[in-house]
Amino acid sequence: MKSKFLLMLISVVFFLNACSKDDNDAAEILETPVANAPKDVNDNGFKAKWNYVSHSKSYLLDVSTSEDFTTILPNYNSKEVTDLNEVVTGLTGGTQYYYRVRAKTEAQISDYSNVISVVTTGSNGIPEDPTFLKIKVNKLANPFFVGMAIKASQLTNGTPYDVILRNEFSSISAEYEMKMDQISTASGVYNWTVADKIVAYGNTNNINVHGHALVWHNAVPQWLKDFSGTDAEFAAEVKKYITDVVTHYAGKVKSWDVVNEAVDDNGGAMRNTIFLQRMGPNYVKDCFQWARNAAIAAGDTSLLLFYNDYATSTNIAKQDKVFAILEDLKTAKVIDGVGFQMHNTYLSPTKAQIETDLNRAVAKGLKIHVSELDIQVNQFNDISNFTNERRLAQKAKYKEMVKIYNALPAANKYALTIWGMKDNESWIPYSTELNHPGNDWPLLYDSNFAVKSSHTGFLEGLD
Repeated sequence: MKSKFLLMLISVVFFLNACSKDDNDAAEILETPVANAPKDVNDNGFKAKWNYVSHSKSYLLDVSTSEDFTTILPNYNSKEVTDLNEVVTGLTGGTQYYYRVRAKTEAQISDYSNVISVVTTGSNGIPEDPTFLKIKVNKLANPFFVGMAIKASQLTNGTPYDVILRNEFSSISAEYEMKMDQISTASGVYNWTVADKIVAYGNTNNINVHGHALVWHNAVPQWLKDFSGTDAEFAAEVKKYITDVVTHYAGKVKSWDVVNEAVDDNGGAMRNTIFLQRMGPNYVKDCFQWARNAAIAAGDTSLLLFYNDYATSTNIAKQDKVFAILEDLKTAKVIDGVGFQMHNTYLSPTKAQIETDLNRAVAKGLKIHVSELDIQVNQFNDISNFTNERRLAQKAKYKEMVKIYNALPAANKYALTIWGMKDNESWIPYSTELNHPGNDWPLLYDSNFAVKSSHTGFLEGLD
């Protein structure tokens, strides 16, 4: 009996010791460290920092020039550090770097921490790539138009605008001067002067002309706003305008945004415009049908018709409504493509959001026009000058956008259009419409017509 009791006692003690050991082992599993913002950033380096992890004996630091750490600096490939910071040296000025850490004991290594981005001060001294955009695009297996939004006043021969346009771009869109309130002065009365100058410039210089836009709620001429006839007579006026404009530019304008921004930002409803109010929910399809009929009647059977809108990558309710409209237009055989404006920021939309949006159009067999691309870097008005960090972030975002577009099937590519030439002439800085109170630098050229890192990013996106 004593022997049995002693055996049981030994078993209990062994069990308790085993549980205690398991508990200790569990308690000593390394947590993942948290990396912090860098300190003492200068031309040649910075101090990387991270939080303490219980039971860790040291930390393994990686420093890279790529966010996915495919290229790790030789001296900082799992560099073992016993402190909670490390001064990283020997770097290049004005360059984007990334760092992450892992905790380590004799037997364990934790998961990777969060990734921290840092841009060294100064300049990297590497000049921007001077290659002309359309030259590189035209060498692709499946090229597309490289476009820019323009004003007629920029089209004087020999000006910097003119030289850059002819060297770099293969397509133009009028920023404002081909909209309804600029052309239509009264029922059946038109001022073609400015729009004709834009179209003639494109045709003379073998540059594609994209018409923007036949119907937009923010470009309704006053006479049509005040129109006192019946709704049917109102619709007849819109039909007449679309017919006359498409006919006037038949064979000269290769594509049109027929309707611009017909979907509201809230809830995925139709935008409550004068066209919806007076023409009903089928007005978009009616406008496309009138444009198609006019082109055919004028012998322009190759005219491409687009629907154009913004913020569909992040606003899913709006995206769904837009694609419902596109499906209706596709069924009616009156649409060729869709314009995604892409007034983006250096933070948003994400790559996945953009790809999802564009791939829905691919699935419908539509041509895709990234129609109004610019990338804000100061949407929160938190910087007063164009910093190296934002410069490189913008470059990366342009590269990402071009890479996404270039990966589309050949049949779905049409054009990628930048919304303006120079930062200081963009619509974004100090925009009350955008609630953008401060300055910004959203384009490919600075105020002195010099190419920026964003231009280099565009080129790199074609690789």
